[in-house]
Amino acid sequence: MTELVKISIANGVMEILWNRPDKKNALSNAMYRAATAALAQAIEDKSIAAVILGSTGDSFTSGNDLGDFAAAATGGEATAAGGFIEAIAQFPKPLIGAVPGLAVGVGTTMLLHCDLVFVADDAKLTTPFVTLALVPEASSSMLLPARIGYARSFAMFAMGEHLTGKQAAELGMANASMAASEVLGAARSAAAMLAKRPLGAVMATKKLMRDSDTILKQLRAEGAVFAERLRSAEAMEAFTAFHEKRAPDFSKL
Repeated sequence: MTELVKISIANGVMEILWNRPDKKNALSNAMYRAATAALAQAIEDKSIAAVILGSTGDSFTSGNDLGDFAAAATGGEATAAGGFIEAIAQFPKPLIGAVPGLAVGVGTTMLLHCDLVFVADDAKLTTPFVTLALVPEASSSMLLPARIGYARSFAMFAMGEHLTGKQAAELGMANASMAASEVLGAARSAAAMLAKRPLGAVMATKKLMRDSDTILKQLRAEGAVFAERLRSAEAMEAFTAFHEKRAPDFSKL
């Protein structure tokens, strides 16, 4: 079976690539656990100076595997998304996002924890949490408005509006947009440059720029509400409608 996450290390850089292109890299519990373990390894390995989060195929990720989320909502295996999100929120070394296409939900919010982001011009970044009767996660209810403003963020969260990669770069959510075929190369070039910098100074700079305590506090507050919403009647209707390929009806709930 092909690995769902490709992990490699070379020249001081770790690459974590979502590798489920037939499902638009929808993130399963197994994928979250593999990525979280790799990040822990990157912290301990002093030879690793930077980590790239990227993907195979033409999508970055279509977000969480709704099958896993539906199972968690009905008392099955808990989602492993929370552990991954906390890992990237606290990751002390440079984290670089490489986004060749679609980035849905956590696919967009995880970019708020990347120190550098390179994105395809025509990538589509969305955060459709309210559509699924959920709420923002990954501290995005705080971090996204800080990047692109309250009104635009609310429109993305509540109304399902999206950003193109070009717009993300113009608004300061990404460093640059380019052809999809160039995104991973740009991330690799940036990582190689960072690997030549004094790691202690780079890490100290990152720590000064990010208030981890505040980010984690917001992340956990979101997580508590997200868990409640995941078990709500609205969420069950949203998941059922998605499975049945119909529009959800929240009018009688």
